[in-house]
Amino acid sequence: MSAPLLMVCSSFLFATMGVCVKLASAHYGAGEIVMYRGLVGMLGLALVARGRGVALGTRVPGMHAWRGAVGVMALTFWFYAIGRLPLATAVTLNYMSSVWMALFLIGGAVLVGAQRVDPRLVVTVLIGFCGVALVLKPTIARDQLLPGIVGVASGMLSAMAYLQVTTLGRVGEPEIRVVFYFSLGSFLAGIALGFAGGWHGHTLGGLLLLLGCGVFATTAQVLMTRAYAIGRTLSNASLNYLGIAFSFVYGVFLFDDPLTWPALSGMALIVASGLAATRLRARTLGKEAQDSLPPPSDP
Repeated sequence: MSAPLLMVCSSFLFATMGVCVKLASAHYGAGEIVMYRGLVGMLGLALVARGRGVALGTRVPGMHAWRGAVGVMALTFWFYAIGRLPLATAVTLNYMSSVWMALFLIGGAVLVGAQRVDPRLVVTVLIGFCGVALVLKPTIARDQLLPGIVGVASGMLSAMAYLQVTTLGRVGEPEIRVVFYFSLGSFLAGIALGFAGGWHGHTLGGLLLLLGCGVFATTAQVLMTRAYAIGRTLSNASLNYLGIAFSFVYGVFLFDDPLTWPALSGMALIVASGLAATRLRARTLGKEAQDSLPPPSDP
């Protein structure tokens, strides 16, 4: 299967996972969903690692623990936002991670005393946040400001987790091992959150939704990883934003999410700024450094 087709399938499966999360949020807390998503992913990746002969033992457990803590927080925030916001809105806010990456790059340049910060990156970040303002405008009007802020935070934390995955890749940790330990961390953190927030009883429908969250997310991750291994980074990043379009269609037809021009315009600005940030970051880091980055994914 070609890289573009892999990315289309991956984006569709991530959007479908979002549907499962939103439906499951009516029966379970965000912590419980994170736990079951981690359990399914952990078991599935253990089988994949065994089939590929990838050892799960690691020399850098501390790095995995730190990546897991940030990633689990990002995932929990995202699932919380999905349960309380229009699906496309929550997904779009999480996809702000590329814009946050550009902001981190600007901050790093300032901290190291760089004489010049690329003004195009600054403009890209500003456009991205203008998009957020447009996306959240109808949300604030419906007294859903807190879920909106949590959704924005999920994108920022996802960017931080992406940086940590990059570091793990540079010390030789394979992607399967990284995602396995993240899934393990999700499972353990979900148990803790479940005890804090209370447990809910199961129904057949609820169990199927939880299973779908894990299966769709894990399969999408594998497809995306393969696409980045054989395809071009910028092309894959562009197709990754199809997840917003799929989520938008799901939201309109399954959840009667409202169609508003400010929200649509905001989504377009966020996608444009994300793509621009990806291109500019590639030029700033250099082709070799960019090619060494792992694929962006769910937190």
